[in-house]
Amino acid sequence: MKVTSVIENTSRKGLPVEHGLSLFVEREDGRNVLFDVGQGNLFSLNARALGLNIADVDVAVVSHGHYDHGGGLGYFLAENRKAKVFIHRDAFQPHFSLRDDGLHYIGLDESLKNSGRLVFCNDVTLVEDGMTLFSNVGGSVCYPAGNRLLFGPDSNVNDSFCHEQSLVIEEGGNVALFAGCAHRGIVNIIRKSMDVTGRTPTHVFAGMHLVKSGLTDAGEDAFISSLAAELSQFSGTMFYTMHCTGMEQFAKLKSILGRRIEYLSCGDDILI
Repeated sequence: MKVTSVIENTSRKGLPVEHGLSLFVEREDGRNVLFDVGQGNLFSLNARALGLNIADVDVAVVSHGHYDHGGGLGYFLAENRKAKVFIHRDAFQPHFSLRDDGLHYIGLDESLKNSGRLVFCNDVTLVEDGMTLFSNVGGSVCYPAGNRLLFGPDSNVNDSFCHEQSLVIEEGGNVALFAGCAHRGIVNIIRKSMDVTGRTPTHVFAGMHLVKSGLTDAGEDAFISSLAAELSQFSGTMFYTMHCTGMEQFAKLKSILGRRIEYLSCGDDILI
């Protein structure tokens, strides 16, 4: 399995970037999976620059109902004529972010909901052999403090992230977990993936939503230390993080976890 970042906030290879995420996954059987589609059509332009063809994608997944992960959905549907798009049934509900000047809509284009290419998911969905989607993640371990700025359909109530789903791909003895922003907390998501598959992930690809925590420096350091301690309990798991984790926060995790965590920038690829 080869995982290539086509959209991420940073790039070491000179590619244009945006605040968003899109990962192109090439499976051993020749099938291709696109996990998230960024804000617009940049995922397609970067894929082309990297020698990847969006028209060849066999399965697409949108991890949750925020514009930086699903904003490019219309472009994907126009360029790729064959793939089904797996998205949570609540992803098209309104979603908002609280910024300095008030609430901003950060949801998806609702006109795409009836495109006929979407597969609406809930709880656990078998995409195909070796590929499973799940949502409905419980637990409160290392729950991201930055979630306080995010709201759902009721703009007075913090988002429950019921619309967030994660993907597990099992092949060649590996169990790869893809978790978007991990708003429900990456530790809780890993535990749910283990409940679903009965196996500990060998590789985790995820933003961990550590930016905009609102914590003091000491509070953030304590939170990241706790998170690193929890992640270290998943023996043998390799972590690749990106996007909403934040570079400074990644550096702190790296100082504790060492070689077990790496940053996946736009244009980077990992063969597992």
